[in-house]
Amino acid sequence: MATEAPAAGMDLVMRTEARRQEASSVLGAARRARLGQYFTPAPVADFIASLVCTDALDTKNELHILDPGAGVGSLTASLVTRVLRHRPGMKITVTACEVDPLLHASLQATLDDCARTARAVGGEVEVHLVGRDFITWATEEEGLFGRTRGPFDLVIMNPPYKKLAANSRERKAVTAACTETSNLYSAFLALGIRLLSPGGQLLAITPRSFTNGLYFRPFRKYLLKRMEINHLHVFESRNAVFADANVLQENVIFSATRVESADRGAVTVSTSRSHAGGIRSRTIRYEDMVHPADPESFLHIGIGEEDTELAVVHAGLPSALSGIGCQVSTGRVVDFRSKEHLRPDPVAGAVPLIYPLHMREGGIIWPVPEARKSNAIMLNEETRKMTFPSGYYVVVKRLSSKEERRRVVAAVFDPEETPCERIGFENHVNVFHRNGGGIMRDTARGLCLWLNSSLLDRFIRRFSGHTQVNATDLRNLRYPSSSQLEALGREWEPGVLSDQAKIDDLVGRHVARGGEGRSGPPPMSSGLPVE
Repeated sequence: MATEAPAAGMDLVMRTEARRQEASSVLGAARRARLGQYFTPAPVADFIASLVCTDALDTKNELHILDPGAGVGSLTASLVTRVLRHRPGMKITVTACEVDPLLHASLQATLDDCARTARAVGGEVEVHLVGRDFITWATEEEGLFGRTRGPFDLVIMNPPYKKLAANSRERKAVTAACTETSNLYSAFLALGIRLLSPGGQLLAITPRSFTNGLYFRPFRKYLLKRMEINHLHVFESRNAVFADANVLQENVIFSATRVESADRGAVTVSTSRSHAGGIRSRTIRYEDMVHPADPESFLHIGIGEEDTELAVVHAGLPSALSGIGCQVSTGRVVDFRSKEHLRPDPVAGAVPLIYPLHMREGGIIWPVPEARKSNAIMLNEETRKMTFPSGYYVVVKRLSSKEERRRVVAAVFDPEETPCERIGFENHVNVFHRNGGGIMRDTARGLCLWLNSSLLDRFIRRFSGHTQVNATDLRNLRYPSSSQLEALGREWEPGVLSDQAKIDDLVGRHVARGGEGRSGPPPMSSGLPVE
Protein backbone atom coordinates (compact mmCIF):
# COMPACT_ATOMS: atom_id res chain seq x y z
CA MET A 1 0.00 0.00 0.00
CA ALA A 2 2.89 2.38 0.66
CA THR A 3 3.64 2.57 -3.06
CA GLU A 4 0.16 4.02 -3.72
CA ALA A 5 0.59 6.92 -1.30
CA PRO A 6 2.68 9.26 -3.46
CA ALA A 7 0.33 9.13 -6.45
CA ALA A 8 -2.78 9.48 -4.30
CA GLY A 9 -1.20 12.33 -2.38
CA MET A 10 -0.25 14.19 -5.55
CA ASP A 11 -3.85 14.00 -6.70
CA LEU A 12 -4.97 15.38 -3.33
CA VAL A 13 -2.56 18.31 -3.60
CA MET A 14 -3.57 19.06 -7.20
CA ARG A 15 -7.28 19.04 -6.36
CA THR A 16 -6.64 21.33 -3.39
CA GLU A 17 -4.62 23.68 -5.59
CA ALA A 18 -7.59 23.90 -7.98
CA ARG A 19 -9.79 24.90 -5.03
CA ARG A 20 -7.24 27.53 -3.98
CA GLN A 21 -7.12 29.10 -7.43
CA GLU A 22 -10.91 29.14 -7.65
CA ALA A 23 -11.23 30.75 -4.21
CA SER A 24 -8.60 33.38 -5.10
CA SER A 25 -10.52 34.35 -8.23
CA VAL A 26 -13.97 34.35 -6.61
CA LEU A 27 -13.16 36.22 -3.39
CA GLY A 28 -12.55 39.91 -3.95
CA ALA A 29 -9.15 41.44 -3.17
CA ALA A 30 -10.76 43.90 -0.76
CA ARG A 31 -12.35 41.09 1.25
CA ARG A 32 -9.13 39.10 1.38
CA ALA A 33 -7.19 42.21 2.47
CA ARG A 34 -9.74 42.89 5.23
CA LEU A 35 -9.25 39.36 6.58
CA GLY A 36 -5.52 39.27 5.85
CA GLN A 37 -5.94 36.24 3.58
CA TYR A 38 -3.04 35.11 1.39
CA PHE A 39 -3.59 31.56 0.19
CA THR A 40 -0.60 29.22 -0.02
CA PRO A 41 0.31 27.97 -3.53
CA ALA A 42 0.86 24.20 -3.81
CA PRO A 43 4.67 24.32 -4.37
CA VAL A 44 5.11 26.47 -1.26
CA ALA A 45 2.76 24.28 0.80
CA ASP A 46 4.73 21.22 -0.29
CA PHE A 47 8.02 22.83 0.72
CA ILE A 48 6.69 23.77 4.15
CA ALA A 49 5.36 20.23 4.65
CA SER A 50 8.74 18.79 3.61
CA LEU A 51 10.25 20.27 6.79
CA VAL A 52 8.28 17.89 9.01
CA CYS A 53 10.58 15.82 11.21
CA THR A 54 10.21 12.23 10.00
CA ASP A 55 12.19 10.88 12.97
CA ALA A 56 9.43 12.18 15.24
CA LEU A 57 6.80 10.51 13.05
CA ASP A 58 8.53 7.16 13.52
CA THR A 59 7.87 7.32 17.27
CA LYS A 60 4.10 7.85 16.92
CA ASN A 61 1.13 5.74 15.97
CA GLU A 62 -1.23 8.71 16.11
CA LEU A 63 -0.71 12.30 15.02
CA HIS A 64 -2.68 15.42 15.98
CA ILE A 65 -2.41 18.31 13.52
CA LEU A 66 -3.66 21.91 13.85
CA ASP A 67 -4.04 24.26 10.86
CA PRO A 68 -5.17 27.72 12.07
CA GLY A 69 -6.44 30.02 9.33
CA ALA A 70 -6.65 27.02 7.03
CA GLY A 71 -8.14 28.72 3.95
CA VAL A 72 -9.04 25.93 1.53
CA GLY A 73 -6.69 23.50 3.31
CA SER A 74 -3.58 23.70 1.12
CA LEU A 75 -1.12 23.21 3.98
CA THR A 76 -3.15 20.39 5.50
CA ALA A 77 -3.32 18.59 2.15
CA SER A 78 0.45 18.83 1.62
CA LEU A 79 1.23 17.79 5.20
CA VAL A 80 -1.16 14.81 5.16
CA THR A 81 0.38 13.74 1.85
CA ARG A 82 3.86 13.97 3.34
CA VAL A 83 2.93 12.01 6.46
CA LEU A 84 1.13 9.27 4.51
CA ARG A 85 4.08 8.95 2.16
CA HIS A 86 6.32 8.23 5.17
CA ARG A 87 3.81 6.32 7.32
CA PRO A 88 0.87 5.10 5.16
CA GLY A 89 -0.90 3.44 8.09
CA MET A 90 -0.71 6.45 10.43
CA LYS A 91 -3.86 7.59 12.21
CA ILE A 92 -4.13 11.36 11.82
CA THR A 93 -6.50 13.82 13.48
CA VAL A 94 -6.73 17.20 11.74
CA THR A 95 -8.27 20.32 13.29
CA ALA A 96 -8.63 23.13 10.74
CA CYS A 97 -9.81 26.60 11.79
CA GLU A 98 -11.22 29.07 9.26
CA VAL A 99 -13.25 32.15 10.10
CA ASP A 100 -14.44 32.96 6.54
CA PRO A 101 -17.73 31.15 5.87
CA LEU A 102 -17.20 31.50 2.11
CA LEU A 103 -14.27 29.08 2.39
CA HIS A 104 -15.93 26.45 4.56
CA ALA A 105 -17.31 24.35 1.69
CA SER A 106 -13.91 24.25 -0.08
CA LEU A 107 -12.09 23.52 3.18
CA GLN A 108 -14.50 20.72 4.08
CA ALA A 109 -14.01 19.26 0.59
CA THR A 110 -10.24 19.22 1.16
CA LEU A 111 -10.58 17.63 4.60
CA ASP A 112 -12.90 14.93 3.21
CA ASP A 113 -10.39 14.43 0.38
CA CYS A 114 -7.65 13.90 2.97
CA ALA A 115 -9.76 11.23 4.69
CA ARG A 116 -10.45 9.41 1.38
CA THR A 117 -6.78 9.55 0.39
CA ALA A 118 -5.74 8.05 3.74
CA ARG A 119 -8.26 5.20 3.47
CA ALA A 120 -6.91 4.39 0.01
CA VAL A 121 -3.47 3.67 1.48
CA GLY A 122 -4.60 1.98 4.68
CA GLY A 123 -4.44 5.02 6.93
CA GLU A 124 -7.06 7.02 8.77
CA VAL A 125 -7.70 10.77 8.89
CA GLU A 126 -10.26 12.17 11.31
CA VAL A 127 -11.19 15.77 10.51
CA HIS A 128 -12.66 18.67 12.50
CA LEU A 129 -13.53 21.97 10.81
CA VAL A 130 -13.74 24.84 13.29
CA GLY A 131 -15.70 27.56 11.52
CA ARG A 132 -14.77 30.27 14.00
CA ASP A 133 -12.18 32.88 14.75
CA PHE A 134 -9.02 31.03 15.80
CA ILE A 135 -8.00 33.51 18.50
CA THR A 136 -11.36 33.25 20.25
CA TRP A 137 -11.38 29.47 19.92
CA ALA A 138 -7.80 29.08 21.15
CA THR A 139 -8.15 31.39 24.16
CA GLU A 140 -11.42 30.08 25.56
CA GLU A 141 -10.77 28.69 29.01
CA GLU A 142 -13.34 25.93 29.00
CA GLY A 143 -12.03 22.79 27.38
CA LEU A 144 -8.76 24.39 26.29
CA PHE A 145 -7.09 21.00 26.22
CA GLY A 146 -10.13 19.04 25.13
CA ARG A 147 -10.10 16.66 22.19
CA THR A 148 -9.90 19.33 19.50
CA ARG A 149 -7.94 21.94 21.47
CA GLY A 150 -4.66 20.18 21.85
CA PRO A 151 -2.06 19.56 22.74
CA PHE A 152 -1.06 19.09 19.09
CA ASP A 153 1.94 17.25 17.68
CA LEU A 154 2.13 19.45 14.61
CA VAL A 155 0.95 22.99 13.98
CA ILE A 156 1.21 24.16 10.38
CA MET A 157 0.12 27.63 9.34
CA ASN A 158 0.02 30.49 6.91
CA PRO A 159 -1.60 32.95 9.32
CA PRO A 160 -3.42 36.12 8.27
CA TYR A 161 -1.30 39.28 8.07
CA LYS A 162 -2.97 42.32 9.63
CA LYS A 163 -2.12 44.83 12.34
CA LEU A 164 -3.93 44.50 15.65
CA ALA A 165 -5.18 47.68 17.27
CA ALA A 166 -3.91 48.16 20.83
CA ASN A 167 -7.40 48.00 22.31
CA SER A 168 -8.74 45.23 20.06
CA ARG A 169 -10.44 42.18 21.54
CA GLU A 170 -7.97 39.85 19.77
CA ARG A 171 -4.90 41.63 21.07
CA LYS A 172 -6.18 41.67 24.63
CA ALA A 173 -7.05 37.96 24.45
CA VAL A 174 -3.60 36.96 23.18
CA THR A 175 -1.86 39.16 25.75
CA ALA A 176 -3.86 37.54 28.53
CA ALA A 177 -3.16 34.04 27.19
CA CYS A 178 0.53 34.23 26.37
CA THR A 179 2.27 37.39 25.09
CA GLU A 180 1.87 40.95 23.87
CA THR A 181 1.84 41.17 20.06
CA SER A 182 0.90 43.66 17.39
CA ASN A 183 -0.10 41.60 14.34
CA LEU A 184 -2.52 38.78 13.60
CA TYR A 185 0.24 36.57 12.23
CA SER A 186 2.35 36.73 15.40
CA ALA A 187 -0.81 36.25 17.49
CA PHE A 188 -1.54 33.03 15.57
CA LEU A 189 2.07 31.89 16.02
CA ALA A 190 2.02 32.56 19.77
CA LEU A 191 -1.21 30.62 20.27
CA GLY A 192 0.05 27.83 18.03
CA ILE A 193 3.13 27.53 20.25
CA ARG A 194 0.89 27.49 23.32
CA LEU A 195 -1.12 24.59 21.91
CA LEU A 196 1.92 22.45 21.00
CA SER A 197 2.83 19.40 23.02
CA PRO A 198 6.42 19.08 24.34
CA GLY A 199 8.53 18.02 21.37
CA GLY A 200 5.80 19.19 19.01
CA GLN A 201 6.73 20.93 15.77
CA LEU A 202 5.63 24.28 14.32
CA LEU A 203 5.80 24.80 10.54
CA ALA A 204 4.93 28.26 9.26
CA ILE A 205 5.24 30.84 6.53
CA THR A 206 5.00 34.44 7.75
CA PRO A 207 6.35 37.92 7.04
CA ARG A 208 9.97 38.28 8.08
CA SER A 209 9.21 41.37 10.17
CA PHE A 210 9.08 39.46 13.48
CA THR A 211 12.81 38.74 13.27
CA ASN A 212 13.68 42.30 14.35
CA GLY A 213 12.14 45.56 15.50
CA LEU A 214 10.63 46.93 18.68
CA TYR A 215 7.01 45.92 18.11
CA PHE A 216 7.76 42.19 17.89
CA ARG A 217 10.23 42.04 20.80
CA PRO A 218 7.78 40.47 23.34
CA PHE A 219 6.72 37.87 20.78
CA ARG A 220 10.34 37.10 19.80
CA LYS A 221 11.25 36.47 23.42
CA TYR A 222 8.16 34.27 23.88
CA LEU A 223 9.08 32.29 20.76
CA LEU A 224 12.78 31.88 21.49
CA LYS A 225 12.24 30.87 25.13
CA ARG A 226 9.94 27.97 24.18
CA MET A 227 11.01 26.92 20.71
CA GLU A 228 14.19 25.66 19.07
CA ILE A 229 14.34 26.93 15.50
CA ASN A 230 15.53 24.13 13.25
CA HIS A 231 15.24 25.58 9.76
CA LEU A 232 14.78 29.07 8.26
CA HIS A 233 14.13 29.68 4.57
CA VAL A 234 14.07 33.09 2.88
CA PHE A 235 12.87 33.93 -0.62
CA GLU A 236 15.19 36.42 -2.30
CA SER A 237 12.40 37.96 -4.36
CA ARG A 238 9.72 39.89 -2.48
CA ASN A 239 6.86 38.70 -4.71
CA ALA A 240 8.06 35.11 -5.15
CA VAL A 241 5.49 33.45 -2.88
CA PHE A 242 2.18 35.23 -3.29
CA ALA A 243 2.61 36.67 -6.79
CA ASP A 244 -1.09 36.31 -7.55
CA ALA A 245 -1.98 38.31 -4.41
CA ASN A 246 0.41 41.25 -5.04
CA VAL A 247 2.26 40.75 -1.74
CA LEU A 248 5.61 42.57 -1.83
CA GLN A 249 6.98 42.04 1.68
CA GLU A 250 9.63 39.44 2.40
CA ASN A 251 8.46 36.10 3.76
CA VAL A 252 10.23 33.48 5.79
CA ILE A 253 9.40 29.79 6.17
CA PHE A 254 10.54 28.19 9.37
CA SER A 255 10.39 25.00 11.38
CA ALA A 256 10.70 25.00 15.17
CA THR A 257 10.37 22.42 17.95
CA ARG A 258 8.79 22.92 21.37
CA VAL A 259 11.54 22.29 23.92
CA GLU A 260 11.86 22.32 27.70
CA SER A 261 15.65 22.67 27.77
CA ALA A 262 17.59 25.90 27.27
CA ASP A 263 20.05 24.15 24.95
CA ARG A 264 19.78 25.03 21.26
CA GLY A 265 21.30 23.18 18.34
CA ALA A 266 22.50 24.24 14.92
CA VAL A 267 20.11 25.91 12.47
CA THR A 268 19.75 25.20 8.76
CA VAL A 269 19.36 28.45 6.82
CA SER A 270 18.34 28.30 3.17
CA THR A 271 17.31 30.64 0.39
CA SER A 272 15.91 30.49 -3.12
CA ARG A 273 14.90 33.01 -5.73
CA SER A 274 11.37 31.59 -5.85
CA HIS A 275 9.48 28.41 -4.97
CA ALA A 276 10.55 26.86 -8.28
CA GLY A 277 13.78 25.45 -6.83
CA GLY A 278 17.46 26.40 -6.80
CA ILE A 279 17.72 26.22 -3.00
CA ARG A 280 21.02 27.12 -1.33
CA SER A 281 21.49 26.13 2.29
CA ARG A 282 24.04 26.03 5.05
CA THR A 283 24.18 25.20 8.75
CA ILE A 284 25.00 27.88 11.32
CA ARG A 285 25.38 27.93 15.07
CA TYR A 286 22.33 29.06 17.00
CA GLU A 287 24.32 31.88 18.62
CA ASP A 288 25.20 33.20 15.15
CA MET A 289 21.49 33.61 14.51
CA VAL A 290 20.48 34.94 17.94
CA HIS A 291 23.38 36.74 19.60
CA PRO A 292 23.41 35.82 23.33
CA ALA A 293 24.19 39.38 24.48
CA ASP A 294 21.54 41.03 22.30
CA PRO A 295 18.73 42.33 24.56
CA GLU A 296 16.43 42.64 21.53
CA SER A 297 16.87 38.98 20.51
CA PHE A 298 17.07 39.85 16.81
CA LEU A 299 17.28 36.92 14.40
CA HIS A 300 20.21 37.35 12.00
CA ILE A 301 19.59 35.33 8.86
CA GLY A 302 22.84 34.73 6.94
CA ILE A 303 22.95 32.45 3.93
CA GLY A 304 26.47 32.15 2.51
CA GLU A 305 30.10 32.73 3.36
CA GLU A 306 29.63 36.37 2.40
CA ASP A 307 27.09 36.73 5.20
CA THR A 308 29.58 35.26 7.64
CA GLU A 309 32.17 37.79 6.46
CA LEU A 310 29.56 40.53 6.77
CA ALA A 311 28.84 39.53 10.38
CA VAL A 312 32.56 39.69 11.15
CA VAL A 313 32.82 43.15 9.60
CA HIS A 314 29.81 44.43 11.56
CA ALA A 315 31.09 42.98 14.84
CA GLY A 316 34.48 44.56 14.14
CA LEU A 317 33.15 48.11 13.96
CA PRO A 318 34.53 50.00 16.97
CA SER A 319 31.46 51.74 18.41
CA ALA A 320 27.97 51.24 19.65
CA LEU A 321 25.77 54.28 19.11
CA SER A 322 26.49 55.47 22.64
CA GLY A 323 30.20 55.30 21.84
CA ILE A 324 29.90 58.18 19.38
CA GLY A 325 27.89 60.21 21.87
CA CYS A 326 24.66 60.09 19.89
CA GLN A 327 21.11 58.94 20.37
CA VAL A 328 18.39 58.27 17.80
CA SER A 329 14.70 59.00 18.30
CA THR A 330 11.55 58.89 16.25
CA GLY A 331 10.36 62.36 15.22
CA ARG A 332 8.27 63.90 17.99
CA VAL A 333 5.55 65.55 15.89
CA VAL A 334 2.59 63.29 15.14
CA ASP A 335 0.81 65.44 12.59
CA PHE A 336 -2.75 64.17 13.01
CA ARG A 337 -2.52 64.89 16.74
CA SER A 338 -1.17 68.41 16.18
CA LYS A 339 -3.37 69.62 13.33
CA GLU A 340 -4.23 72.94 14.98
CA HIS A 341 -0.53 73.85 15.19
CA LEU A 342 0.45 72.96 11.60
CA ARG A 343 0.80 75.48 8.79
CA PRO A 344 1.10 74.71 5.08
CA ASP A 345 3.74 77.44 4.61
CA PRO A 346 6.18 79.39 6.83
CA VAL A 347 4.50 82.15 8.84
CA ALA A 348 5.55 84.38 11.71
CA GLY A 349 5.84 82.38 14.93
CA ALA A 350 6.29 79.04 13.14
CA VAL A 351 9.40 76.83 12.75
CA PRO A 352 10.32 74.27 10.07
CA LEU A 353 8.57 70.90 10.21
CA ILE A 354 10.58 68.21 8.44
CA TYR A 355 8.88 65.27 6.68
CA PRO A 356 10.49 62.64 4.42
CA LEU A 357 9.40 64.74 1.42
CA HIS A 358 11.88 67.43 2.50
CA MET A 359 14.82 64.99 2.19
CA ARG A 360 16.64 65.35 -1.14
CA GLU A 361 20.04 63.81 -2.03
CA GLY A 362 21.42 63.93 1.49
CA GLY A 363 20.14 67.38 2.39
CA ILE A 364 16.95 69.12 3.47
CA ILE A 365 14.97 71.19 0.95
CA TRP A 366 12.69 73.50 2.93
CA PRO A 367 10.11 74.74 2.42
CA VAL A 368 8.60 72.69 -0.41
CA PRO A 369 6.02 74.87 -2.20
CA GLU A 370 2.56 73.34 -2.57
CA ALA A 371 3.66 70.28 -0.60
CA ARG A 372 1.04 67.67 0.25
CA LYS A 373 2.16 67.99 3.88
CA SER A 374 2.67 70.99 6.14
CA ASN A 375 5.93 72.91 6.03
CA ALA A 376 5.78 74.46 9.48
CA ILE A 377 4.55 74.11 13.03
CA MET A 378 3.68 77.02 15.32
CA LEU A 379 6.10 77.35 18.21
CA ASN A 380 4.25 77.75 21.49
CA GLU A 381 4.17 76.35 25.00
CA GLU A 382 2.47 73.15 23.84
CA THR A 383 4.71 72.43 20.83
CA ARG A 384 8.11 73.49 22.18
CA LYS A 385 8.65 70.05 23.72
CA MET A 386 8.01 68.48 20.31
CA THR A 387 10.88 70.40 18.71
CA PHE A 388 14.69 70.44 18.80
CA PRO A 389 17.01 73.46 19.09
CA SER A 390 18.76 74.63 15.95
CA GLY A 391 21.79 72.53 15.04
CA TYR A 392 23.10 69.77 12.78
CA TYR A 393 21.00 66.59 12.80
CA VAL A 394 20.96 63.40 10.75
CA VAL A 395 17.48 62.46 9.56
CA VAL A 396 16.53 58.95 8.37
CA LYS A 397 13.34 57.95 6.60
CA ARG A 398 11.36 55.41 8.61
CA LEU A 399 9.87 53.95 5.42
CA SER A 400 11.86 53.53 2.23
CA SER A 401 9.91 53.21 -1.00
CA LYS A 402 10.31 50.23 -3.32
CA GLU A 403 11.95 52.55 -5.88
CA GLU A 404 14.86 53.31 -3.54
CA ARG A 405 17.87 51.03 -3.82
CA ARG A 406 18.95 51.45 -0.21
CA ARG A 407 16.97 50.39 2.84
CA VAL A 408 18.35 53.35 4.82
CA VAL A 409 17.95 56.85 3.36
CA ALA A 410 19.62 59.59 5.41
CA ALA A 411 20.06 63.36 5.12
CA VAL A 412 21.73 66.15 7.10
CA PHE A 413 19.71 69.03 8.53
CA ASP A 414 22.09 71.99 8.14
CA PRO A 415 21.18 75.08 10.23
CA GLU A 416 23.20 77.28 7.88
CA GLU A 417 21.00 76.28 4.96
CA THR A 418 17.77 76.36 7.02
CA PRO A 419 18.20 79.07 9.67
CA CYS A 420 15.66 78.71 12.47
CA GLU A 421 15.20 78.91 16.23
CA ARG A 422 13.96 75.34 16.60
CA ILE A 423 13.00 72.44 14.29
CA GLY A 424 10.15 69.97 14.30
CA PHE A 425 10.75 66.47 12.95
CA GLU A 426 7.62 64.55 11.98
CA ASN A 427 6.97 61.00 13.16
CA HIS A 428 7.84 59.42 9.81
CA VAL A 429 11.54 60.19 10.27
CA ASN A 430 14.15 59.10 12.80
CA VAL A 431 16.54 61.75 14.15
CA PHE A 432 20.15 61.33 15.31
CA HIS A 433 20.93 63.91 18.00
CA ARG A 434 23.15 64.44 21.04
CA ASN A 435 21.20 64.68 24.29
CA GLY A 436 18.30 66.36 22.51
CA GLY A 437 20.52 68.87 20.71
CA GLY A 438 22.59 69.09 17.56
CA ILE A 439 25.66 67.09 16.47
CA MET A 440 29.05 68.50 15.41
CA ARG A 441 28.96 69.31 11.71
CA ASP A 442 31.66 66.86 10.52
CA THR A 443 30.27 64.07 12.70
CA ALA A 444 26.79 64.63 11.25
CA ARG A 445 28.09 64.61 7.69
CA GLY A 446 30.22 61.52 8.28
CA LEU A 447 27.32 59.72 9.94
CA CYS A 448 25.09 60.60 6.99
CA LEU A 449 27.64 59.22 4.52
CA TRP A 450 27.98 56.04 6.59
CA LEU A 451 24.20 55.53 6.79
CA ASN A 452 23.88 55.97 3.02
CA SER A 453 26.65 53.48 2.24
CA SER A 454 26.10 50.15 0.54
CA LEU A 455 27.95 48.43 3.37
CA LEU A 456 25.47 49.72 5.96
CA ASP A 457 22.62 48.74 3.64
CA ARG A 458 23.90 45.18 3.59
CA PHE A 459 24.23 45.11 7.39
CA ILE A 460 20.62 46.15 7.93
CA ARG A 461 19.21 43.87 5.24
CA ARG A 462 20.90 40.94 6.94
CA PHE A 463 18.48 41.08 9.87
CA SER A 464 15.60 43.21 8.56
CA GLY A 465 13.03 41.88 6.13
CA HIS A 466 10.85 44.94 5.79
CA THR A 467 11.21 48.46 4.44
CA GLN A 468 10.52 50.13 7.78
CA VAL A 469 13.63 51.35 9.58
CA ASN A 470 12.88 51.64 13.29
CA ALA A 471 14.90 53.65 15.77
CA THR A 472 15.48 50.36 17.60
CA ASP A 473 17.12 48.91 14.48
CA LEU A 474 19.45 51.90 14.28
CA ARG A 475 20.31 51.67 17.98
CA ASN A 476 21.34 48.03 17.60
CA LEU A 477 23.78 48.64 14.77
CA ARG A 478 27.48 49.17 15.35
CA TYR A 479 29.17 52.31 14.03
CA PRO A 480 32.57 53.67 13.02
CA SER A 481 34.44 55.56 15.73
CA SER A 482 33.92 59.28 16.30
CA SER A 483 37.29 60.03 14.69
CA GLN A 484 36.43 57.90 11.64
CA LEU A 485 33.09 59.67 11.24
CA GLU A 486 34.72 63.09 11.57
CA ALA A 487 37.36 62.17 8.97
CA LEU A 488 34.62 60.88 6.69
CA GLY A 489 32.61 64.09 7.22
CA ARG A 490 35.56 66.26 6.23
CA GLU A 491 35.36 64.64 2.78
CA TRP A 492 31.82 66.00 2.33
CA GLU A 493 31.30 67.98 -0.84
CA PRO A 494 28.22 69.24 -2.69
CA GLY A 495 26.42 66.46 -4.57
CA VAL A 496 28.31 63.62 -2.91
CA LEU A 497 25.10 61.90 -1.78
CA SER A 498 23.96 61.51 -5.40
CA ASP A 499 27.04 59.40 -6.23
CA GLN A 500 26.81 55.95 -4.62
CA ALA A 501 30.23 54.89 -5.89
CA LYS A 502 31.79 57.97 -4.29
CA ILE A 503 30.07 57.29 -0.95
CA ASP A 504 31.26 53.69 -0.96
CA ASP A 505 34.80 54.70 -1.90
CA LEU A 506 34.95 57.16 1.01
CA VAL A 507 33.58 54.57 3.43
CA GLY A 508 36.07 52.04 2.09
CA ARG A 509 38.98 54.41 2.74
CA HIS A 510 37.94 55.73 6.15
CA VAL A 511 35.98 52.86 7.70
CA ALA A 512 36.09 49.50 5.95
CA ARG A 513 39.89 49.61 5.91
CA GLY A 514 40.17 51.23 9.33
CA GLY A 515 41.00 54.79 8.18
CA GLU A 516 43.72 56.98 9.66
CA GLY A 517 46.05 54.04 10.16
CA ARG A 518 43.74 52.25 12.57
CA SER A 519 43.11 48.56 12.42
CA GLY A 520 39.57 47.88 11.36
CA PRO A 521 37.25 45.47 9.61
CA PRO A 522 38.54 43.88 6.39
CA PRO A 523 37.57 45.49 3.07
CA MET A 524 34.48 44.18 1.34
CA SER A 525 32.81 44.72 -1.98
CA SER A 526 29.95 47.20 -1.77
CA GLY A 527 27.52 45.78 -4.32
CA LEU A 528 23.90 45.98 -3.33
CA PRO A 529 21.82 42.81 -3.09
CA VAL A 530 19.54 42.15 -6.02
CA GLU A 531 15.86 42.76 -5.36
